[in-house]
Formats: sequence, C-alpha cells, structure tokens
Amino acid sequence: MPALATWAPEDGVLGAIAPLALATTQPTALVVDLDEAGPRYPSSRTLRQLVEDGPRAADLSPQQRGAAVLGNGGISYADSREMVDLLARGWPAVVLRLPPRAPDDVPAPLVPVRLLVPGRLFPTQGRGVYQPMGLPLKSRRRPRGTGSVILPPAPRRAIAALLEGGRPARSRWLAAWRGIWTMQW
Repeated sequence: MPALATWAPEDGVLGAIAPLALATTQPTALVVDLDEAGPRYPSSRTLRQLVEDGPRAADLSPQQRGAAVLGNGGISYADSREMVDLLARGWPAVVLRLPPRAPDDVPAPLVPVRLLVPGRLFPTQGRGVYQPMGLPLKSRRRPRGTGSVILPPAPRRAIAALLEGGRPARSRWLAAWRGIWTMQW
C-alpha cells in the first residue's frame, strides 16, 4: 500500500486541494484528513465517527474505483492513529492530509507542498512540491537541489473541480502530481 502525507503550512486552499490532486492521479485512493480544524470535506462518515462507532466493512477497503475522501470530524491524530493504520492496510493508495503543525509520527513519507511566490515572505524551504502563484519568478527564487517539483500553473477548472468534490480533467498539472508517487520522500 503506497501512502503519502501532504503538508502545506502556508496556504489553506493549497493544503486542501493538494491531497485531492494527489489522490486523483491513482486508480483508487483514499484521502484521510488528519487536521481537526481542516476543511469540511464531503464524506458519508468522518474519521471521528469511524473511531467512535467502529468501521464498517465498506469503510476498510474501496467499494469502487476513484478517489474517496474521509473528513476529520474533529479528532486528533493521536486519538485516531489505530484507525488510520487500519485504513492504510485496506486501501491501495492513501493520502494523509496533515494540519499546519504536522505530527511527528505520521506513518507515511512527508510531502511538503509550498507556495512559490516572488519576494521574501515565503522563501523556498528546500525539497518539496512548489506551486507557483501565477506571478513572474526570477530564476534565483526557484528551489535549489534535487528532489523538488515545481508544478505547472494550476488550471482554474481543475481547482474548481477539486473544491466542488469532482475529478478534474487531465492536465499537465495533474500529470506533475502523478510523478510525486514515484519519488523518494
């Protein structure tokens, strides 16, 4: 079971769509929100409900192809760790969405997702996935070293589809997300 954990400390919208984009590049995947104060992802049950009420068989493995999302419901990672491990064993691909203050003991490689903007407010932080914000960048602002991914501009239709709970159309942007699964994090 491949699993990755996304962490986007600077931007809430980027933090909300990054795990969705990553999940939609797999034939079947589950996004699990580990942020107690995270977005209200549409899901029939929440991580909190699974912990409190117990999972159904249908929760523990995919019932159809595509990306599924499990909203948080207001539970900490510490209180949901066993359930997260159980879900990760039953799904072919899992994306864990981390809060801005990421837990230290997440059971998946950490993929930092950061803004790439001109100026000094958000300096590059080394290895990670960088989303340009549509403004011209000087070459010196690009992350140095190996292992960083600079995504192409995100199509507005793709962002809208993800925010509305849909699957975006193919694009260079999604193709770049697909490659993140094969990298060593």
